Amino acid sequence: MRSSPTCVLRAAILVLLSLSLACWTSIGWAQALSAEAKSALQTGRTALERGQFPAAVSALERAYAIAPDRPEVVRSLLLAYLQAGEVAPALRVGREATARWANDGELHHWLGLAYFKSGQRSEARAELERATNLDQSNFGSHFDLALALLSLQDYGTASQQLERALQLHPSDALSHLLLGRAYQNTNRSVEAIRQFREALKFDPSVPLGHYHLGFAYESVGRSQEAIAEYAAQMNGTPDNAQVRFQLGHCLLEMGDWKSAIPHLERAAQLDGQDGDAFYDLGKASLLAGHPKQSVVALRRAVALKPNDPSPHYQLARALRQSGNEEEAESEQQRFVELKRLHPATGGMATGRQ
Repeated sequence: MRSSPTCVLRAAILVLLSLSLACWTSIGWAQALSAEAKSALQTGRTALERGQFPAAVSALERAYAIAPDRPEVVRSLLLAYLQAGEVAPALRVGREATARWANDGELHHWLGLAYFKSGQRSEARAELERATNLDQSNFGSHFDLALALLSLQDYGTASQQLERALQLHPSDALSHLLLGRAYQNTNRSVEAIRQFREALKFDPSVPLGHYHLGFAYESVGRSQEAIAEYAAQMNGTPDNAQVRFQLGHCLLEMGDWKSAIPHLERAAQLDGQDGDAFYDLGKASLLAGHPKQSVVALRRAVALKPNDPSPHYQLARALRQSGNEEEAESEQQRFVELKRLHPATGGMATGRQ
């Protein structure tokens, strides 16, 4: 079974940044700020709250030029840069700020997010760990550290951070969802199912919630429940190739290849580079008595995954049923050669591990 997609991680960071606007660290208006700096700071924060990010950056850069020694100004500017997608200046200002105010957890938090958005996962982890150590009560720091850890495939530590985040905000659906993914990736499927259910309870539209719950059900052999969840997810995201594939795959594994075919066809249409979708489509078509359609799909699977023995095996069967004995024998020999070279690859006629 393939691992679930990573699109939730990309969406999660945007959700968290939006939430952050409603969770400002309590900072009083310092007497030393000039009237001009105060006005620019207030204008920038108002623009942030309204989602006017370029305007927020412009106003907060003015405030920073006037009062570069005020951490509350720098915090707001860093958040504006992140919201506006201006990662390079966020990194530059963030590095300077954390060097100057080394014990400011929020500055480390925003710098960690800037590293995360720039793809520097290890640096993000270090900054976010610093942020959580400085302020254990900050939900966002724990959540974002978990995102960095998930991207580094450190699922065990990520689950610990998400557990801490949920102690602070027990009803946060996205945290339950990501904790379920962390559990799923450490073979704790029963606990993952519980977390996915919690996520859907708190937010029935949590991104790909039904998909992840279905994936967890399938991993413990509860295929009928998995199919129901995939179908529920498909109602909300009918053009998601992964959802279509997993629904078709599960139906195929249950022996309902006729129902599987339209979902696998759609998955292959949506993602023409998915060798697994074409493989399953070819296998289902062959089982349904359509060897010629099977040959077309399996040729595509072979082209996409030339070193995988299984498509060659299925293609040999489809060619033989189509009356092409010579090419069928060639594909059978290729299967045998690849099987010898890749003995760990599971399955023959009915699938792979």
